[in-house]
Amino acid sequence: MFPKRVLVHRSISRGDPNELQLGLGRVLQVHRRGQRDLSRLVHRGLGWTIAIAVVAWIIALLLGSILGVMRTVPNRIVSGIATCYVELFRNVPLLVQLFIWYFLIPDLLPQNLQDWYKQDLNPTTSAYLSVVVCLGLFTAARVCEQVRTGIQALPRGQESAARAMGFKLPQIYWNVLLPQAYRIIIPPLTSEFLNVFKNSSVASLIGLMELLAQTKQTAEFSANLFEAFTLATLIYFTLNMSLMLLMRVVEKKVAVPGLISVGGK
Repeated sequence: MFPKRVLVHRSISRGDPNELQLGLGRVLQVHRRGQRDLSRLVHRGLGWTIAIAVVAWIIALLLGSILGVMRTVPNRIVSGIATCYVELFRNVPLLVQLFIWYFLIPDLLPQNLQDWYKQDLNPTTSAYLSVVVCLGLFTAARVCEQVRTGIQALPRGQESAARAMGFKLPQIYWNVLLPQAYRIIIPPLTSEFLNVFKNSSVASLIGLMELLAQTKQTAEFSANLFEAFTLATLIYFTLNMSLMLLMRVVEKKVAVPGLISVGGK
C-alpha cells in the first residue's frame, strides 16, 4: 500500500488531475477489497466454525453421556470399555487424531466407500466430515468424565430409593440420575462446549476455510493483517462470552438448591 500512497503524493505535487484520480481510485479499490475480505471472513468463516462446533458438540454430548453411564454401571466389562475409550482419546493429541481421521481412516474403508469419500464427495465436505467426527469423538471422552463425576456426586439414596420403587437400571439412569447429574455439571459442560468452538480452528490444517483460515487468507491477500486478526479475536471472544452468559442463566434456572453440597453423602 505504501507505493500507492507515494503515487498519490507525487500526483498532487505535479498537479496532474488524471494521475491524481488514478491514484485515489487505486487506494479506494484496495480499501473496498479489504472491506469485502473482512465481510467474507465474518460470514463464511464464522458460519463454518459454528457448523463444526454445533455438530461436533451434539456427537460429543450424546456419546459422552452414554460412556459416562457405562463408567458407572456395576459391570466391569462395560465400565472397562468406556475407560479404555477415555484413556485412548484423551491422551492422544487432537491434531494427531485429526490427521488420522483425514488421511488414514478413509484408506481403511471398503473400496466402494473409499471411492465415494475420495471421488464423489466435495473436498470441503470430506474435510468437514473428518473434523466433525474427530472433534466430536475427542470431546466425548472429556464429556464422559463430566457425566461420570455428576452421577457419582449424587446422594447414594437416590439410586436406592429408585430401586425400592421397582425401577430397573435403565429407568434409574434415565429418570432419576441423569436429570440431576446434568444440573450439577452444567459449568464444566459449558467449558467443554466453549473448547469445541476454540478447537474447531484445527480444521484450517486440512483445508477447511473456517474462521481462522479465513482470517489468515484475508490478512495475506488484503494486507489488512491487524484488522483481520483483531476482528477474528473479537468474534471468538464475543461468541464464547455470549455462550458462557447464556449457560449461567440456564444453570440458575435448573439448579436444585443444596444438591451439590450434599452430593456423595
